[in-house]
Amino acid sequence: MFTTIRQEMERELIFVNVFETIIEYKSGYLSGVGTTVSLSLLGVLVGVILGIVLVLMRISSIKPLRWISVTYIEVFRGTPLLVQLFIVYFGLSEYGISTSMFGAGLIAVSMNSAAYLAEIFRAGIQGVDRGQAEAARSLGMGRAMTFRHIVMPQAFRSVLPAIGNEFVTIIKETSIVSVIGLADLMFETNIIRSKTYTALAPLLGAAFFYFIMTFTLSKGIVALERKLNKDDRN
Repeated sequence: MFTTIRQEMERELIFVNVFETIIEYKSGYLSGVGTTVSLSLLGVLVGVILGIVLVLMRISSIKPLRWISVTYIEVFRGTPLLVQLFIVYFGLSEYGISTSMFGAGLIAVSMNSAAYLAEIFRAGIQGVDRGQAEAARSLGMGRAMTFRHIVMPQAFRSVLPAIGNEFVTIIKETSIVSVIGLADLMFETNIIRSKTYTALAPLLGAAFFYFIMTFTLSKGIVALERKLNKDDRN
């Protein structure tokens, strides 16, 4: 009985410590959240653009373009994001190509995300009924116009949940940029750990903010998906 009471008191104490840590160091947490959100959002936007370019190269009839696209995708999907980040920030500086910490993080995250998004887009494009494209061309639409107005909108809607999942993944994976000194949420959490001389409460505080970001994003994607489906029915 006493053991049970003690365990409950310890759990309550942990909860109180986490809450107090979040309140006391909220400015540090929020600063880190801002950097994490900015890096993730820009990373996804650039990744989407580059991913579309890669998938266009992948489905192109020009073999060199297909080879370049396939090689890029396999290399970036087959190597850790941390290694890619180190290459951009530390490796390229040996050849006079230096970037800021945020710039290095953005380049690494964008290029890594583009490889995954390219495969997501390819799956979406392949899922569109070929008969629709053939019907569009029979009506006089060119290949580019057919792809832009018929194929790509349907492909984008079908892969929207997968894009949302990639965004969630990026939010969590950006925590590695703390190793190069970028003041993201994880970097700010480590500062809080050094100030409080504790680990559990600051880390649980960081987990709380990561959860808020990913949960909000997931709900937003679901709402957008429902709106698009509703528009289709109307």
